[in-house]
Amino acid sequence: MDLAYVKKILKLVEESNINELEVEEKGVRVRVTKRSNDMHPVYQFPVPAMPAPMAITPAVSAPNAPPTDNSRSAETPPAVAAEKKYHEVKSPIVGTFYRAPAPDAANYVEVGSSVQPGNVLCIIEAMKLMNEIESDAAGKIVKVCVENGKPVEYNQVLFLVDTE
Repeated sequence: MDLAYVKKILKLVEESNINELEVEEKGVRVRVTKRSNDMHPVYQFPVPAMPAPMAITPAVSAPNAPPTDNSRSAETPPAVAAEKKYHEVKSPIVGTFYRAPAPDAANYVEVGSSVQPGNVLCIIEAMKLMNEIESDAAGKIVKVCVENGKPVEYNQVLFLVDTE
């Protein structure tokens, strides 16, 4: 692969809407990733603006309905409160979740696995690109929140990690 060809690839990525391109020719692989100031430093995906908080309007009860105990509704449900102590590893992109590098390979992590920052936890396939998702905290995996082969959304919780 000559330098002129590599320059053409760079120019193609720069002038297009794609953020990443990987080309392999005669055993030489070149991967070009576009990075701008609004890209996440680790995962290299655009950092979206924070959504505006949603307004909560109280429910109006029926005229003859028994009074409800509103003191509990302001609290977090017990199941959610129990999970809040765990670190959430979230999906940085939209794609398909895979727990292993290949269908016949062992999963990267299981419940109870110890992880360190940088350990690969799973793969998310997006637009035919396999993106390794790494742990950003040290601890033990307590829950795998997505089924293998299922689609995931941006910012969806993939794993819960006990950091204590």
